[in-house]
Amino acid sequence: MDTETTKTDPYGNNERPELKFLVSSQIPMIDEALAAVGEFGEVRLIVERGRLRFVVTQKSFDAQKWQPGDFARKAKLSRLSF
Repeated sequence: MDTETTKTDPYGNNERPELKFLVSSQIPMIDEALAAVGEFGEVRLIVERGRLRFVVTQKSFDAQKWQPGDFARKAKLSRLSF
């Protein structure tokens, strides 16, 4: 678990609340997964034995904006492995 101290902003709110499940090194990974799905998509966190085990991303495409070749072109640009 992350035991870093929290900082407060001028309004008395925690800028970095204490983490109860994640460790601070996992936050950038989740942020990167959210950025990878782009305009539409899902990020699922899979927990096994009480620990974060997998980050699953699913990218979706707007059928109203589809152009021939979009799926292949965008798949090459957004390949990530975690």
